[in-house]
Amino acid sequence: MQTPVKKVLIITYYWPPGGGAGVQRWLKFAKYLRNYGWEPVIYTPENGEMPVIDPSLEKDVPPGITILKQPIWEPYNSYKRFIGQKKEDKINTGFLTENKKPKKAEKLAVWIRGNFFIPDARKFWIKPSVKFLTSYLMKHPVDAIVSTGPPHSMHLIAMGLKEKLGTPWLADFRDPWTNIDYYPELMLTGASDRKHHRMEKAVLDKADAVVSIGKTMSQEFAVLLGKDPEKFMVIPNGFDPDDLETTGKVVMDKKFSLAHIGTLVKSRNPEVLWKVLAALVKENPAFAADLEIKLVGKVDVHVMQGIESAGLQPFLNKIDYLPHSEVIRTQQQSQVLLLLVNNTKNAGGILTGKFYEYLSAKRPILCIGPEQGEIADAFNETKCGKLSGFEEEVRLKSNILEYYNAFKKGTLVSNSSATEKYSRKELTKELAGLLDSMK
Repeated sequence: MQTPVKKVLIITYYWPPGGGAGVQRWLKFAKYLRNYGWEPVIYTPENGEMPVIDPSLEKDVPPGITILKQPIWEPYNSYKRFIGQKKEDKINTGFLTENKKPKKAEKLAVWIRGNFFIPDARKFWIKPSVKFLTSYLMKHPVDAIVSTGPPHSMHLIAMGLKEKLGTPWLADFRDPWTNIDYYPELMLTGASDRKHHRMEKAVLDKADAVVSIGKTMSQEFAVLLGKDPEKFMVIPNGFDPDDLETTGKVVMDKKFSLAHIGTLVKSRNPEVLWKVLAALVKENPAFAADLEIKLVGKVDVHVMQGIESAGLQPFLNKIDYLPHSEVIRTQQQSQVLLLLVNNTKNAGGILTGKFYEYLSAKRPILCIGPEQGEIADAFNETKCGKLSGFEEEVRLKSNILEYYNAFKKGTLVSNSSATEKYSRKELTKELAGLLDSMK
């Protein structure tokens, strides 16, 4: 490990003990940055609204790291009262709903959210954060600033610091901004839509480097800005080998388990899968006796309705949430891992962080998604599993049966390759090189 000689301020809304996918990327970068001569300084809310809490992630926080926390005011308590939730209820991400009939108040709340809280509900933290961090950085200068979004308010904080201090700034996008799949559901007025686009373009223009998790997003940003295509780079998500070393002996599921790990929103509802599984259960009593549908994480009501309508409720094992350490073990124990891509217009550009952790689990992956695009390219590169299109019943059925027959023979294994380059440590080396090049 190099002795850190440079400092980088990382502005992130999500940080342990918060859990979920939003925490993973920069927690792991922070974990390994010291290996490459960079000392991370974290700036995060003191009292943010976290969808889930996962104290197990705190083990990855580097010892002695500087973590700056400031209180944040968010309108979520008012939002919860408005839609009839309790104060202690969690706000789901990505328009996931667990209610069978969303209330009119929920629809109105979405309209208010989209048009009055731009770019997001953390907008009230921007000005006080710029003020606090300007004062802090005058006394404790850093060599670079990183902002990671969503929420995209984090980028606006970094942009304010860039304007005041001139410190090199890297804007990291874990998801798109105006091209995210649920953007149309915000019910934006024309003025609000234009404001989102102006903010997005300002961030892309003023950042010294823009990193995204996939090449499609990077290309879209370059087109949107219309200049400086060299500033747009890709550093994908990955997996941490350290996580795999702590799981102990893996005992495989006795059932033919098809496991999905993570939030399952409406746009990922695999209707074709429920249809195919329902047919296989009727046709093949042995398959029915062996089948387990394992869903770990929040599940949208539309997904549950699809399972019930297909008569698959008896085969469902639903687990609301697991700590990340247990998620790793669950992935390794499952016979087949389900990777479900959002069935939206930007599906070709989606390559979720879940893919890389699935890859590290070394279990066969069954994917339903676009046949052309980033996920298809990743499957072709790694040979990690089988992919079928959103409507491809015949191919999906064939893929499932091939896996099931191998399961019965005791030969169901993963043949994935080319995984080492997606190690979090290797990806952090790439990030450090980019930070070194920024001036």
